[in-house]
Amino acid sequence: MEDIYAKFVSQKISKTRWRPVPPGSLQTADTFAAGSWDNEENYVSLWSIGDFGNLDSDGGFEGDHQLLCDIRHHGDVMDLQFFDQERIVAASSTGCVTVFLHHPNNQTLSVSQQWTAAHYHTGPGSPSCGSAPCTGIVCSNPEIVTVGEDGRINLFRVDHKEAVRTIDNADSSTLHAVTFLRTPEILTVNSIGQLKIWDFRKQGNEPSQILSLTGDRVPLHCVDRHPNQQHVVATGGQDGMLSIWDVRQGTMPVSLLKAHEAEMWEVHFHPSNPDHLFTCSEDGSLWHWDASTDVPEKSSLFNQGGRNSTFLSHSISSQTNVHQSLISSWLSTDPAKDRIEITSLLPSRTLSVNSLDILGPCLVCGTDSEAIYVTRQLFS
Repeated sequence: MEDIYAKFVSQKISKTRWRPVPPGSLQTADTFAAGSWDNEENYVSLWSIGDFGNLDSDGGFEGDHQLLCDIRHHGDVMDLQFFDQERIVAASSTGCVTVFLHHPNNQTLSVSQQWTAAHYHTGPGSPSCGSAPCTGIVCSNPEIVTVGEDGRINLFRVDHKEAVRTIDNADSSTLHAVTFLRTPEILTVNSIGQLKIWDFRKQGNEPSQILSLTGDRVPLHCVDRHPNQQHVVATGGQDGMLSIWDVRQGTMPVSLLKAHEAEMWEVHFHPSNPDHLFTCSEDGSLWHWDASTDVPEKSSLFNQGGRNSTFLSHSISSQTNVHQSLISSWLSTDPAKDRIEITSLLPSRTLSVNSLDILGPCLVCGTDSEAIYVTRQLFS
């Protein structure tokens, strides 16, 4: 079991993100941002992880996360992404998107840019401009893409006051999350179980591709793209299932993995070790999925500290003609070869685990139990 340290922060945490380390740098993650929700006042905060190992009064370990600075945030923090080393982009339940600037000299955060009505409801029955939550953001310098409950997609550029491109009626349902597939292409997931691919090089408001689970309208809450193989995508939804997709093939997932007992809020491939994947859920669990080929033979497909999980997989397409070494371990369609090991990372069930992020050997997650958990030894 990895050593994981808790810090109680007196607010429900909706999002946690590591600050990226400079390219080529050998340093490990040492600073993360957090956003809160469902509190009387919400904040975006920046934390430094110090030396761990101090025993608290209860004899348990207390992670020495130091608060560097925080700033009030209007509305719930719905998503949070680092734009670069100094800037953090926050999505609000008010429909506003804010870029915060960190000033390391005096450890403060300030608002450097804001698009106040990025997402809003229009039409009969809604106020002249009723705000709609901005539910997801993804950054690729100099661009920021936002999606919202209003089914709108915005493409912003830092230092531009207006959106560079807006797809107004991109979706008739709520868009929950967005990721870049490659620079001009994004992928969104929505509340009726669809993945849609959009190409900003094309005019018009139509997606270039739609994928979905046949028959199911289970809302999808989260998506992540494999860091090396851009056609491999993982999603999680309201039923707690983990779905792996190959967007080059067909319109259905390559495999469905029975996972959490409630909504899956986030899924992330490890950025430099993508045979490892991490998920968190409303059911209070945080899981590490290991699909690396050097996993020793398991007595069962899933070995999760004594807890039994069932494995559900269905092969959509035969991939025997593809050179084996090119196939991501996540696309293997033979369950007997999958040998996926699941480890539960939190010592005990908690309230909802809303967010997680990994960088190198470090993981951070935020919960409704007002605790932030950090480990620096994921693979020890």
